[in-house]
Amino acid sequence: MTVPRVPGARLRHGRVSLALSFFVQGAVFALLVTRIPAIQDRYGISDALLPAFLAAVPVLAGVGSVGTEQLVKRVRPSRVLWGVQPVVCLALLAVGAVGSMAQVAVALAVFGLSVGALDASMNMLGVSLQRAYGRSIMLGFHAAYSLGGIVGASLAWAGVHWKLSLALLYGPVVAVLVPLALIAGRWFVDRDREATAGGQEGAAAAVAPLAMRMLLPLCLVMAFAYIGDSTVSNWSAKYLQDVLGSSEQLATVPYNVYMVTTLLGRMVGDLGVRRFGAVAVVRAGTVVAAGGFAVVAAAPGAWAGMAGFTLLGLGLCVIVPQTFAAAGRYAFERHGPGASDVAVARLNIFNYVGFLIGSPLVGALGDAWSYRGAMLVPMLLVLVTLVYARSFGAPEARYGDGYERPRTADVG
Repeated sequence: MTVPRVPGARLRHGRVSLALSFFVQGAVFALLVTRIPAIQDRYGISDALLPAFLAAVPVLAGVGSVGTEQLVKRVRPSRVLWGVQPVVCLALLAVGAVGSMAQVAVALAVFGLSVGALDASMNMLGVSLQRAYGRSIMLGFHAAYSLGGIVGASLAWAGVHWKLSLALLYGPVVAVLVPLALIAGRWFVDRDREATAGGQEGAAAAVAPLAMRMLLPLCLVMAFAYIGDSTVSNWSAKYLQDVLGSSEQLATVPYNVYMVTTLLGRMVGDLGVRRFGAVAVVRAGTVVAAGGFAVVAAAPGAWAGMAGFTLLGLGLCVIVPQTFAAAGRYAFERHGPGASDVAVARLNIFNYVGFLIGSPLVGALGDAWSYRGAMLVPMLLVLVTLVYARSFGAPEARYGDGYERPRTADVG
């Protein structure tokens, strides 16, 4: 499927603005999840009730992603993103500032629904811009998300250090991030929609059917990658302290190391895709991630465990962005830009499926068997990616590198 030329300067502006959006979302999400104990204490949420609150957010995010699939048939993804990102930020502020458990439940519900729409629309635009560039840039957007997560976690640490209330922590951050998101949104580029706007091809693409079974391999890869990710985020500290005998202070380090190596891997990952192709990069990332889980499971001590979590960051970091890119390429080639957006929205649901399954799965296996053995289960699930690795190169393998050639000479 051929596509019309889009000016290179607009693409560059769209790329920077979308990276800022990923950064904002990474910071906001980190500010929420790193302060869950403080949220629990502020509103008197019991230990028995807390899992229900936490599970509701990804469940509602999945609902938001499904709703976005329908919404973008009528509204451009850029407008969805521009509208929902401030809502996510304000919902975060409400979580820290409202006065009762019922009110915080509503705030978390709004956060979940809007974050599902946000994740879906962000990745729709990322896939579209990557296609416009004709080379891999998707990992760079997710690197911005990782950087935002590091900044958000650091701000949360500062809030604890200075004994700030949730409202005092979230208020100034939201006051900065909302205008930043609104301003950045002025330069979003719906490249696919603009390229086909007003044309018969674009109208047909928006309603072209997309068989879910064709996306199933990528959906499984997405879910298994997030099972691995949630294992690190939820269990790395407990594993290092309880199983490997580290100090409480050292036990806080693995997730930080994981976040940093995820950022570094994504910063260079696009170069690897351009040189070696998406299939090779995904295979390499899968092997490195599986090796990381194996090292963690067999580690004789805390520092060896730390090395395993480092490998996990370097390996898992490439899988999710490339899964979005592969789904978008497949759908676009066969059905057009509208189907690409549908594919991304559907795939995004399995982000939350993996997040919901990962932590309870490892916890149940750890209690019933052993935590060392439990670490082998996400390892085996991640290795399934090798079975489906060829999906990351189709359907544009005829270009050699898996990407459509750029139509614009001055894209930077």
